Amino acid sequence: MASRAARRDALRATAAERGFDAVLVTNLLNVRYLTGFTGSNGALLVRVDRADLFGTDGRYTTQAATQVPDVEVVVDRATVAALAREAVRRGAGRLAYESHDLTVDGLHGLQRVLTDAAAGGTVPELASVRRAVEAQRAIKDDGEIEALRRACAVADQALAELAAEGALRPGRTELQVGRELDARMLALGAEAPSFETIVATGVNSAIPHHRPDATVLREGDFLKIDFGATVDGYHSDMTRTLVLGHAADWQREIYELVAAAQAAGRAALAVGADVVAVDSAARDAIIEAGHGDHFPHGLGHGVGLEIHEAPGIGQLGAGTLAAGMAVTVEPGVYLPDHGGVRIEDTLIVTDDAPELLTLTSKELLVL
Repeated sequence: MASRAARRDALRATAAERGFDAVLVTNLLNVRYLTGFTGSNGALLVRVDRADLFGTDGRYTTQAATQVPDVEVVVDRATVAALAREAVRRGAGRLAYESHDLTVDGLHGLQRVLTDAAAGGTVPELASVRRAVEAQRAIKDDGEIEALRRACAVADQALAELAAEGALRPGRTELQVGRELDARMLALGAEAPSFETIVATGVNSAIPHHRPDATVLREGDFLKIDFGATVDGYHSDMTRTLVLGHAADWQREIYELVAAAQAAGRAALAVGADVVAVDSAARDAIIEAGHGDHFPHGLGHGVGLEIHEAPGIGQLGAGTLAAGMAVTVEPGVYLPDHGGVRIEDTLIVTDDAPELLTLTSKELLVL
C-alpha cells in the first residue's frame, strides 16, 4: 500500500511540473499499478492537492474497500464521468487525461461532461498526460521484481517437467504441447499464461509468431516454444528452441549464431545504454553472418503488468536503460521453408551485471 501511495505521489509531482491540477487515469493496468484494484471498472483521479478519488461501480464496493482502502471511493456506473464531475466540483482548472487510452468518442464525452458540470462557469482545460504512468512502470520496485522472479520460476519449472516426462516428442501436435504447457503453469501457481503460448515445429518455427495448430512434431525438426506465466499480475517471457532427434549441421550453425547474438545482447544491458545500441550488439552478429534479413523484429521489450511495455529495444527504439527495468533479449533467425531459432530471456537491468530471471539452459537441447 505504501508503495502505491508513493507511485501516486510520483504522478502527482509530474502533474505539478506540467501545470496540471489533476490527472484522470483510465487505463485499467495503470489504475491497478497506482491503487492495487483488479476489477474491470475503475478509474482514478490523482489531484495535486493530494485528495485523490477512486471511481468504480456497485459491483466492486467490497473489493474496492479491501484493495483501495487509502483512497476516497466514488461509486457510479459511469465511473469516468463521475470523476470528471468531481474534478470540476473540486476546482480543477487543468485536467490531464490518458490520450493513448481514451477513444475519440470518449474524449468528446468527457468534454461534454466537463461543460455540463461547469454549468456556465469555467470549463477545465483538457491536456494529455501522455504515457506518464507507463514511464513510471518501466522501472520496477523490489515487490514487482520478486513477482517477476516467481513468474519466471513457474515457467522454468513447467518446461523442465514436460521435458523430463517426455511430453516433447515426435508424434504429438503443437496444440497438445501448448495446452499441456499452459496447464502445467497453472498447476504450478500461475494465474494464467502470459500470452497465447507459441509452439512451432518444422517449417512453422521459421514464423516468428506462429499460432500452434495440428502440425505433428517430427524427428529432426526444430521445436520453438515461446511462453510465460503470470503471477500477481506480472508476466514472464521466455523462448527456447530445441531439436527432436538428430540435429543437422545447418541447425547447429543457426542455433550457435543466435546463441552468440543473444549473449551479446544480454551483455549490452547496462544502466545508461542506448536501446538502439543494445539491439545492434546482437543484430550486428547476425548481419555479419549474412542473416540480417532473417531477423525481422526488435531485440526485446519491457515486461511487467503487460507482456509488452516500455522500453522497446530495437532499431526504432528511443531512450536509455535504467536500473530496475525488466526487459527481454530475444534475437532470432528464421529461414523460410526450413526452420527458425529464437532464444529469449527475461532480465533485470542493475547497476552491475543484469539479473537473469529465466534460468532454463540455453544449450542446444536434442530430445
